[in-house]
Amino acid sequence: MLDQCLKGVRVLDLSQYIPGPFATQILSDLGAEVVKVEPPSGDPMRHFILEDGDGLAPFYKQINAGKTVVRIDLKSDAGKERLEAMLERADVLLESFRPGVMERLGFGRERLQRLNPRLVHCALSGFGQSGPYRLRAGHDLTYLAMTGALSVTGTAETPVMPFPPVADHAGAMQAAIAILGALLRRQHTGSGSFLDVSLFESALSWQTIGLTSACRPQAQLRRGQDLLTGGAACYQIYRTGDDRFVALAAIEEKFWRAFCEAAGRPEWLGRQYDPMPQTDLVDALQALFASRSRAEWEALLAPVDCCFEAVLEYGEVASHPHMQERKLVQSRGGDEPLTEVLFAAWIDGVPPAPRPPMRELSAAQVQEVWGQKGGCAADEPYQGGVTCPTV
Repeated sequence: MLDQCLKGVRVLDLSQYIPGPFATQILSDLGAEVVKVEPPSGDPMRHFILEDGDGLAPFYKQINAGKTVVRIDLKSDAGKERLEAMLERADVLLESFRPGVMERLGFGRERLQRLNPRLVHCALSGFGQSGPYRLRAGHDLTYLAMTGALSVTGTAETPVMPFPPVADHAGAMQAAIAILGALLRRQHTGSGSFLDVSLFESALSWQTIGLTSACRPQAQLRRGQDLLTGGAACYQIYRTGDDRFVALAAIEEKFWRAFCEAAGRPEWLGRQYDPMPQTDLVDALQALFASRSRAEWEALLAPVDCCFEAVLEYGEVASHPHMQERKLVQSRGGDEPLTEVLFAAWIDGVPPAPRPPMRELSAAQVQEVWGQKGGCAADEPYQGGVTCPTV
């Protein structure tokens, strides 16, 4: 099963917010034993947006599900001793400090290599460990701004803010992939690695189409003007008569033909490749979609092979029949309902197992368990809201 792929791999996660914890959740889903080290005050995500009755934000509990959380004061001698002991037994260290912080804490590259030559150390930062922006502050929106992605995302009038944070999740996946590759390399060499992964560059790696178009003036992408940026009628979002939305992505001729025939507009068949932006044709399709409700368009076009889907609200996703069949979206009711999406892959015809809840232990407890053969039992009960001892 998926949760056996990294069985026996021990991961220390010193990161906060979204990118690092999402990366280590991927590793945890694959079977790694993840211990998340937080400062005495905890990860700020504990109180992000809203809080449950246990004082923790639901998103914090979800992104750290399956992990053991421990609070350590890394500025104290005792805390540094605890971390050192765990580093000696760890396979992976992921941290998201700005460049130079690990050195100031006393855990620079040379010392880490002396402590554990087999350690895979992933430094996940905003802009990387070198370069003029290495210490510059940033968040998802500013990383995307620098990649060029925002310049073509939105309407002709203005860029729009994407959700969820793209660079955060791209960086998390890049870090997880790099760690997996380094672990595989270690099997052959016996040596650990230092991985320099940045959120900005992870999002930048998705921009090759746009960057290449910029080299060719006749093909330069423009917001609201081109096939994939809002200029085409066949690849567009339309408002329906009941003020809902639908998405049409009939790029291939066979899909466009199927749509035109089902919609009763055969006169549009030869207009798929009209010069862009196809303002007149987009307006004509918008008028057509405004003539019926979303449900009516679903009834008409869902059976048609034309790349059409309703734009679902979040509250509609979990009950969708395809989501129900694939079993990746798991909802839990009660006074504080939660919905989570499991690791997005089946293995040998079996969907991923639900994640166990996170739990909090003291540093001494983690050190004691890691000193034994085996690892922390991820199925032990979660001590929600408990203030655990801090070292």
